[in-house]
Amino acid sequence: MSEAFGFREFGGPQVQMFFDRPDPVPGPAEVLVRVTVASVNPLDFKLRAGAMPQFYGDRPFPHVLGAEAAGVVLAVGAEVEGLDVGDAVFGCSLAGAGTYARTTVLDAANTARKPDGLRDDWAATIPVAVTSALNAVDQLDLPVGATVLVNGVGGGVGLVTAQVARDRGLHVIGTGGAAKRALAEAVGVTFVDYTDGDVADQVRGLAPDGVDGVVDLVGGASLRAVAPLSREAGKVVSVTDPTVSELGGEMVRRRVDRSDLERAAALMVQGRLDPQVGKTYPLSQAADALALVEHGHALGKVVIDMTGTA
Repeated sequence: MSEAFGFREFGGPQVQMFFDRPDPVPGPAEVLVRVTVASVNPLDFKLRAGAMPQFYGDRPFPHVLGAEAAGVVLAVGAEVEGLDVGDAVFGCSLAGAGTYARTTVLDAANTARKPDGLRDDWAATIPVAVTSALNAVDQLDLPVGATVLVNGVGGGVGLVTAQVARDRGLHVIGTGGAAKRALAEAVGVTFVDYTDGDVADQVRGLAPDGVDGVVDLVGGASLRAVAPLSREAGKVVSVTDPTVSELGGEMVRRRVDRSDLERAAALMVQGRLDPQVGKTYPLSQAADALALVEHGHALGKVVIDMTGTA
């Protein structure tokens, strides 16, 4: 049996709970891992709220929270290639097994060996947050010297998106609250504080002719305010809001395969990308970790260290 944190039914934080479960048995294309670090994402509370019940397939409640982790392989499925028992790895749990747990199963196709020199807490941020940023910037496909607006730059995905864009020679304007300014400016963002007045007007003051593309991490009214700033409607990519299509933009085309994981890890090892890990919590404080992200107060990435104690 191993300890896990999850929820007994779909709903708000009140449905969250700790429980013990047997170590999952890896399927033919899965690996069983001892989790060292799990990363916390907005996806986690959205799944808990029931946004995508199909994510959990026919798994019975309680469900385990979390979708990305770093750890050590304990067992491999019969069809797994390129991963062995004892390997330090990072990857996704896309079949609903969850990662806020001492042990879990990861999808082998979406799991990679962790290179020497890469910290576990950094590696754990790659499968969901970092690949989202890579996919979004890839999709915009802007030329060197172009200007991209990152709407919601202060969170974990936003800060990585800004760094990926800067690494490709783009000028980055980012929106966020005042508390996010220092982190954003530290990675080279021209920051726009949404509490200082109309965001669109502020961006036009920096880019009178508009921007070359927009990566949206907020959605809703905020997306609708900034989407017209793109000189080309098709150069608006949202990570969060499928109604972006009504504005001529697209949802990010997600690809979480081993090659993308390895590409992101290489950027970190080369010193070109810092996931900006902020708060680290032990598993016993998983509820606090998720609440920080759910309330929008996180500065950078929030992770759960399974080796830590309160």
